[in-house]
Amino acid sequence: MSIQTEPIGSIPRPAELLRAIGDFESGHIDSAALKAAYDHALSDTIARFEATGSPVITDGEQSKPSFATYPLAGLRNLAPDGVVIPFADEHTRQLPQLTAGPFCYATHAEKYLRAAKARTTKPLKQAVISASAMSLIYPQDGLPDYPREQFLADLADEAEADIRGALDAGAAVVQIDFTEARLSLKLDPSGGLLRSFIALNNLVLDRFDGEQRARIGVHVCPGGDRDSTHSADVDYALLLPDLFQLHAGRFYLQMASEADPKRVLQIVREQAAAGQLIFVGVIDPIDPRLETPELVRDRVLLAAAAIPIERLGTTDDCGFAPFADDMSTGRDLAFAKIKARVLGTELAGKELGL
Repeated sequence: MSIQTEPIGSIPRPAELLRAIGDFESGHIDSAALKAAYDHALSDTIARFEATGSPVITDGEQSKPSFATYPLAGLRNLAPDGVVIPFADEHTRQLPQLTAGPFCYATHAEKYLRAAKARTTKPLKQAVISASAMSLIYPQDGLPDYPREQFLADLADEAEADIRGALDAGAAVVQIDFTEARLSLKLDPSGGLLRSFIALNNLVLDRFDGEQRARIGVHVCPGGDRDSTHSADVDYALLLPDLFQLHAGRFYLQMASEADPKRVLQIVREQAAAGQLIFVGVIDPIDPRLETPELVRDRVLLAAAAIPIERLGTTDDCGFAPFADDMSTGRDLAFAKIKARVLGTELAGKELGL
């Protein structure tokens, strides 16, 4: 037995790709040239991911506009004036808003997985956005002839198709990004919004059998965009009891940047259900310092003191560039941090006699 280790998802896009995206949007290059830029970035990302020694890799989300909005790219029934997400450094991100029904995904994650599988034989993780995050695009005042209940039913179908398509296409693991979980407690301290999110996500998860759910995980963090967070001030103790009510087999928890990880790990120990795998963050993507393998080892050993080793894995706190235009972390640094995670996890395994 060895300690499992997996990335979260995104890798900073190469400067050449970002230039190509800008050139395409301004009409200076055509779609064929843009596709070539995406293909080059994807191939380079896969090769560099393999070089880190990571036993599970991702496509780095090189072709996604963002981890949250990829299903919406190209839809025409959207307006730009949706929910605003404020970050601690005062920058914001804004979701689009649905203007008419019916709702469907323009892009499913299977597309990204198949492109990556053509370039590697390594096990691939595919990240998908949560149904709860997508539910935020429905306007508060409702829509004529398209009630919220019908929207949520259509959304659940699409979210199921997103996960099922990735599993059927050969994803080793599908990760649901649920970064709005912690933020929901900032918006509604009563926990009502969080519990409604969990109920919606369970509506989707319950469409899969136990074997499939063992390959489906949920990632939570306080956000990580342009070296800033949106909900790091929300106590994990308020989130975790409800979080572990999700019917998923794997949980990816930001932990490296926690002020008191020992305390939080004890809460995880108390709240997680038997059989749920816990991947603790041992790398902080928004910290400009490169973690040493020894520091990672020590973080793993701290987690192993609270979580049974057969249920413990390691991961990164968050993706390194969840939004395509986020260049706050260098590409070289991102891969160096991933390699430190792999090496540090191996060191911890040896220390534990695995």
